[in-house]
Amino acid sequence: MRLLLISDTHLPKRAKRLPDRLLAELPHADVVFHAGDWVDTATLDLLESESRRLIGVYGNNDGDDLRARLPEVAYAELGGLRFGVVHETGPARGREARCAERFPGLDVLVFGHSHIPWDTTAPGGLRLLNPGSPTDRRRQPHATYMTATLADGALTDVTTHTLPRGTSRRAR
Repeated sequence: MRLLLISDTHLPKRAKRLPDRLLAELPHADVVFHAGDWVDTATLDLLESESRRLIGVYGNNDGDDLRARLPEVAYAELGGLRFGVVHETGPARGREARCAERFPGLDVLVFGHSHIPWDTTAPGGLRLLNPGSPTDRRRQPHATYMTATLADGALTDVTTHTLPRGTSRRAR
């Protein structure tokens, strides 16, 4: 099973549209995760129509229209692993222990908010993944998203993909 992880798209405030390279991943993904801060409903509509399965949550920049359609936390069992998705997990310091306590029983937690790619494992085995942002790199050298493979109850090939500068920002 191929997974596509994205977050913090902030459309149309940070970019006019999703990068073509990210959009090209959609037909290959069995499941798409979006960890919040969509900002516009058009992006949700697009991903709902183009994804085989979409698991998404709202973020702190999402208005009532998105909050009415998305949960704050989403859960799914896929290929024998228990996934959770949430936008914000708090400061980086202590994140693993805090998330392991808040989300007992999960195998993988996908989160966003910081725009900083993150891949760590908490004591007890909870894998924490933040795909960064494909449209707003903030202080990062590149905009990013992640892909992964889920097979035989294991998450493998977790890859952070970087996007070339200029492909994800609005023209000035």
